Amino acid sequence: MKKIAIIGLGYVGLPLSVEFGKIQEVVGFDINITRVQQLNSGCDVTNECSTNQLQAAQMLEFTSSVDDIRDAKIYIVTVPTPIDSVNRPDLRPLEAASKTVGSVLKKGDTVIFESTVFPGATEEICVPILEMESGLQFNKDFVCGYSPERINPGDKVNTLTKIKKITSGSNSGAADEIDDLYRSIITAGTWKASSIKVAEAAKVIENSQRDLNIAFVNELSVIFDRLDIDTLEVLEAAGSKWNFLQFRPGIVGGHCIGVDPYYLTHKAEEVGYNPQVVLAGRRINDNMARYAAKSIIKRMLQNGTDVARSKVGVLGLTFKENCPDIRNSKVVDLIRELESWNVTVSVADPWADPDEVLHEYGLVLVDVSLLEGLSAIIVAVGHNEFRKMDTEEFWKKCALEGAVFGDLKSIYDKQSLRDAGFDVYRL
Repeated sequence: MKKIAIIGLGYVGLPLSVEFGKIQEVVGFDINITRVQQLNSGCDVTNECSTNQLQAAQMLEFTSSVDDIRDAKIYIVTVPTPIDSVNRPDLRPLEAASKTVGSVLKKGDTVIFESTVFPGATEEICVPILEMESGLQFNKDFVCGYSPERINPGDKVNTLTKIKKITSGSNSGAADEIDDLYRSIITAGTWKASSIKVAEAAKVIENSQRDLNIAFVNELSVIFDRLDIDTLEVLEAAGSKWNFLQFRPGIVGGHCIGVDPYYLTHKAEEVGYNPQVVLAGRRINDNMARYAAKSIIKRMLQNGTDVARSKVGVLGLTFKENCPDIRNSKVVDLIRELESWNVTVSVADPWADPDEVLHEYGLVLVDVSLLEGLSAIIVAVGHNEFRKMDTEEFWKKCALEGAVFGDLKSIYDKQSLRDAGFDVYRL
């Protein structure tokens, strides 16, 4: 069994390393020395893998030294593919990883990419870098493949091995070898695509489709708010039909749904097509956090609150519940909008790392127990800790009758909150 080197030990690379490390020799590589040290001590700060799971991968080692991956025969790249400040694909991590692999690439090696990209990126961007750095010829001296990640951070049910894996290769032999490789760990099976481009396209539309569905119900929530209709009640009524899709309004952030559509539209524009539907969905979802903040401010003003002297508690900062990942969190947009009204905002999140939040966003997290004297409470992320809190706990943190309760995840009983004295706002 060929030695595997996995480049990038984040939410995607680590679970993959652990599963392969149970059955064959694997070296997990990351340029973050602190991350490697933590993993070597049995600690995963992303909470994707427990200490027991790390120990179970007895053929796995972690390193930040390129020399330790020179003898691998299969390289799997799992680095992030974010967007820049103007929503263009930021391929620098992918290009850097390709250079690293290219520097140790040998005849007969296989390179597989899992990072989300636009169709064509593997062969148009990564392969030339591999050839340049190694001096080898693609599909003669080495082969490539693409098998898009389908990791769902924080999900302990739909884990890596239980989600069907798309595979592909740069020729028929590579496609078969790569498919067999993933079949050795993926109990849900694989789907072998006809080409690398097909696999790339399949990945990028998965989250684009979900983004559009959420954008639709988000736009409905804006319309129904003006009509004084409860959006959740409408969706529940419509959901009584068997083929109605069950989506809910919400703030769309994170490293997948809020990013992947821009990779697709970038490539579309590159080939001369101006996408309309996909970008329309992105515009709606990108604006929802600020829209929610403005809606809550409006209610505070209507209730006679001196907004500029008010305090608002925001519960949750990570991009999804029960997960420490703060990348591309749109809750930050909500906070910035509140601050633009001179509101004093206190943010509590038991899952987020305080140092990381301070470094990335300049925000200081507080313990939820310390929140008091609030004019509004906004539950932005549905962590289990917040779901367990009851109406009385929330009410004790407020300073006045008619305080606004922003239930952005539609978690709590609306009537109970109203009976306690809250002015309830839901998307």
